[in-house]
Amino acid sequence: MTAITSPTAPIDPYSPGVPAPARLYLNHLNPLAKVAAVLPAIVLLVFVQDLETPLWFIVLAYALILSGTRITARTAALLFLAIPLGVALIGFGFSLWVDAAGVDGTAPLLRVGGWTLFTGALEIGFATALRLASILALALIGGLTTTGPDLVRASIQQLRVPYRIGYTALAAYRFVPRFGYELSVIRAAHRVRGHHGGGGPFARLARGWGYIVPLLAGAIRHAERVALAMDARAFGAHPTRTERHLVPFRTRDTVFIAAFIAASALIFSLTFPWAPA
Repeated sequence: MTAITSPTAPIDPYSPGVPAPARLYLNHLNPLAKVAAVLPAIVLLVFVQDLETPLWFIVLAYALILSGTRITARTAALLFLAIPLGVALIGFGFSLWVDAAGVDGTAPLLRVGGWTLFTGALEIGFATALRLASILALALIGGLTTTGPDLVRASIQQLRVPYRIGYTALAAYRFVPRFGYELSVIRAAHRVRGHHGGGGPFARLARGWGYIVPLLAGAIRHAERVALAMDARAFGAHPTRTERHLVPFRTRDTVFIAAFIAASALIFSLTFPWAPA
C-alpha cells in the first residue's frame, strides 16, 4: 500500500545534498565562471557556416561534461541519443528548405521526379544542425552542473544584482518543485479514496481537472507562508543582507575561464570559418 499512496517527489530537489566528489570539477566551479567561459564561443558560433568548427566545439563540450560531472542515465540519453538524433533530423530537414538554385553546382545526391537534393544543400542543413547542437552542448556545461539557486546566489554576490530581485526570483524558482510535491500528495490522496476514474484519456483529463482546485489552494497557502517568512526576516528593509550560502569566485574559476577561452580561440584560429571560400 505504501508504494501506491506515498508521494515520491522531493519537496526541494535543490536543497544541499551529498557534495560531489572533487574529481567532478565542473560541479565545484562558480556558476558565473561556466557562463562567462562559454558565452564568447556561443556568440561567435551563431555566425559560422562550416561543419568543422561546431563539430570541434561539440567534442570539447562532451569532453568536459564526461570528465567533469556525474553522468546519469538521463544525461547519457541526452548526450548520445537525443542530440545526435536531433542533428540528423534537423540537418536533413533544413537541407530540404535550401534553394536548389544556389547549390545546383554541387553533386546531386537524391532525385525524386523533378526534385533533386544536392550535396551542397545537405552540407548547409547539417552545418545549421551542428551549429545548434554545439550551442546546446556548450550550454549543457553549466546547465548540467549548476542549480538555479546557486546561479541566483552567485549573481547577487558577484554581479551585485539587487537581493530584492534575486531572492524573489529564487523563491519563485522553488515553487516549481513544491508544486510537484503537492501534486504527488493530491494524487496519493485520490488513490486512497478510490478516485481512480478509469484509465482512458478522458478519465485522465477528468482527474486532471480534479487536481486543479486543491493544487491552487496549496499554492496560495504556500505563497502566504513564503510572504510571511520573508516579512518576518525584514526582507527589503535594508539595502544589503548577509548571505547564508556563499558561492565564492576562486582562482580555479578564473583559470577555467581563461583555459576555455584559449581553447575556443585555438579552434577558431585553426578552422577560421570566416575565411573566403
